[in-house]
Amino acid sequence: MDRRDFLKGTAMTAATLAASRLAYGQERAAAEPASGDGVQWNKAPCRFCGTGCHVQVGVRGGKVVVIAGDQKAPVNKGLLCVKGYHVGLALYGGDRLTTPLLRKGDNQVPISWDEALDIIARRVLKDPKGFGVYGSGQWTIPEGYTASKFVKGGLGTHQLDANARLCMASAVTGFLATYGVDEPAGCYDDLDACDVLIMWGNNPAEMHPVLFSRVIDRRSRGEKVTLIDIGTRKTRTSGFCDHSLRFKPNTDLAIACGIAHLLVENGTYDKAFIEANCAFRAPSTPPTLEGKAITFEEYRELLKPYTPEKVEEISGVSAKDLRMLAGLFGRRDVRITSLWCMGMNQHTRGTAINNLVHGLHLLSGHFGKPGDAPTSLTGQPSACGTVREVGTLAHALPGGRVVAKAEHRAQMEEIWNLPKGRVSDKIGYHTVEMWKRFSTPTEQGGDIHTLWVQVTNPAQTLPNTHKLVDPSRKLADKFLIVSDVYPSATTRIADLVLPSAMWVEKNGMVGNSERRTQQWFKMVNPPGQARDDAWQLIAVAHRLFELGFEGMKDKDGRFLFEVKGRDGKPVPIWDFAHYYDVNVDEHLFEEYRKTTRIKHKDLAPYQEYVKARGLRWPVVQQPDGSWRETRFRFAGFDDPYVKKGRDIQFYHSTTHDDRAQIWFSPYEPPPESPDTEFPFWLCTGRVIEHWHSGTMTTRIPQLRRAMPQAYVEMNSADARRLGVSNGEQVTVETRRGKLDLPVWIGGRGEPVEGSLFVPFFDERLLINGLTLDEHDPFSKQPDYKKCAARVRRRERVAEKQG
Repeated sequence: MDRRDFLKGTAMTAATLAASRLAYGQERAAAEPASGDGVQWNKAPCRFCGTGCHVQVGVRGGKVVVIAGDQKAPVNKGLLCVKGYHVGLALYGGDRLTTPLLRKGDNQVPISWDEALDIIARRVLKDPKGFGVYGSGQWTIPEGYTASKFVKGGLGTHQLDANARLCMASAVTGFLATYGVDEPAGCYDDLDACDVLIMWGNNPAEMHPVLFSRVIDRRSRGEKVTLIDIGTRKTRTSGFCDHSLRFKPNTDLAIACGIAHLLVENGTYDKAFIEANCAFRAPSTPPTLEGKAITFEEYRELLKPYTPEKVEEISGVSAKDLRMLAGLFGRRDVRITSLWCMGMNQHTRGTAINNLVHGLHLLSGHFGKPGDAPTSLTGQPSACGTVREVGTLAHALPGGRVVAKAEHRAQMEEIWNLPKGRVSDKIGYHTVEMWKRFSTPTEQGGDIHTLWVQVTNPAQTLPNTHKLVDPSRKLADKFLIVSDVYPSATTRIADLVLPSAMWVEKNGMVGNSERRTQQWFKMVNPPGQARDDAWQLIAVAHRLFELGFEGMKDKDGRFLFEVKGRDGKPVPIWDFAHYYDVNVDEHLFEEYRKTTRIKHKDLAPYQEYVKARGLRWPVVQQPDGSWRETRFRFAGFDDPYVKKGRDIQFYHSTTHDDRAQIWFSPYEPPPESPDTEFPFWLCTGRVIEHWHSGTMTTRIPQLRRAMPQAYVEMNSADARRLGVSNGEQVTVETRRGKLDLPVWIGGRGEPVEGSLFVPFFDERLLINGLTLDEHDPFSKQPDYKKCAARVRRRERVAEKQG
């Protein structure tokens, strides 16, 4: 690390430590929190992001009064980022939603929960096939499981999707196409063992700072770790890296093909690893996730055009740097970890680039040893646990099952005790299609009449909102229900708003990026009439049950969500006064747990998670009765499902021969590129202070003051050419809309010449009205990272309009 990097690192550390002291006017706990002054401590995972840091939550007088990093948590080892230290304040914004609100004319007026439940039930009865639920990777596991059972087991449809479709879907299809099963084989321990860390379009210094600090700490102890940043924009992460490579948007596929080309032509690939564990694949016609089998020689031929010089021409990354990357992958004496997140996934070729990066690790044998792993990170606390594992997606069922397989549907009918045929064989609409149908007149094919949104803010976070959201608000027969904790861009346009409990105002479980399942208990009461999201679903289900709706009965005529107490009698959990008479989370989790064996994602009993700071699946019981987690999947030294004597076994191989697939996928131009009319690339993303759409972090004064509003980052050369100075208002415009933003030049991020970057957290400046809704053909994940835009100084626009 050079002096410049050191100063940047010091600044980041200082900001984090300062935040910890400012959080509640106290110093950060150095060791175990003391139970003085009447403060009661308990554990919980942080509410933000997919890292899965554990915090110690201090409660006094029915209120969260202090937060400390959890010294016992292996993920963060007592540290937290600036958002984590302030997570407790997210509960106490002054404008919490506290009562159900129904739109009457231009106003939203208070109504009772009974009225709200009746309204929702009537919307279901209007036509269950047109009633959709749109959820989130911020749902807890029990909440997501409840939604899945409500829609797939109760309504008999699959009109259920989640906002993880917008951030992680391409990672899922990449894992499935390569290994036959979802989620990373490696874990965070790789960060402690790697010699080389490559970040593909990834900015962990801001988005996953606690994880990034593990590597920076190693450097500060004198360990050699080579950091490589490959992206379209210089970020805070770039400043720490030994190599920071800029590529033209959409050309990462060419870079990956170029590295593979050099490994093959130089003979530096790992022949023994490939012969024992891999097969080769190429795109098929029609396109499928299985593709078509090819030989190694065919793979070599397909890679031949991707010479370093040709890749330099396509991507802008120099042939010298490509040879440097290929040289590292070709070495057997170093261990390489790759990290990625939205930069790779939010891509119309998201599945393909995920496949190619997995392929580089397989081709070079950098897999299956501590420090050698391709790992995708998640942006939400339970994108893995609640969406990918529970299966809250239009094509999925719990435990890695899919709607398309009859045996999987039958298994869920057995677990849910449903009549045969209740679980439909018709896949529902993915996120973009669901909202498109909701915003299309019924007579023109818009067959989604009602959407119930929980724990997310789609009016701010969906792409091309002018097309996917706004039209629905002008259609009289479309009805939008939103459960949330604060007013948001989505609650403001809703027909019915339901106040929700959040984080430690309820019990919960989540699953983080490294397959770790975590649990916490309710510690404080929610304000007013705010109630758990799972309860809201169960209460509507029971209202439908009371109305005789067959879907909410099992095959024995019992309520679908029946929970019995210790006396063996049903507990009326649909009545909120009795919801906490039993631990509903534990009942739901133990039922869900039955679904997790088919893909070897075994979970331990609920009570094991009460004792632990999370456990990484598969969690398998040992002869002495204890439960053992798995750090490195498919690796014989650690994974209990690998046959004895084997170093590696891909036991969910798509080819059923224990082999992973090394894919070839060609570079292709993006769906929209800059031209003479719209000459800039526009990319959107996040900042360290705010989490996603900012509904929680903008209520935390310290974070709001630190980053009060969105801006547009511009390269200084572009600014000079346009005559624009720092802080000046400009109009950013695409073919879908325009927005006025202040310019930030030479800030924490720096786009290359011809590129712009705008964060999406600011609800006053909704950048997603300008973005594309084009999406990956396999994952259906939209591309927020590149579209064509232009910039004009505001006064010039005014002059022209005048």
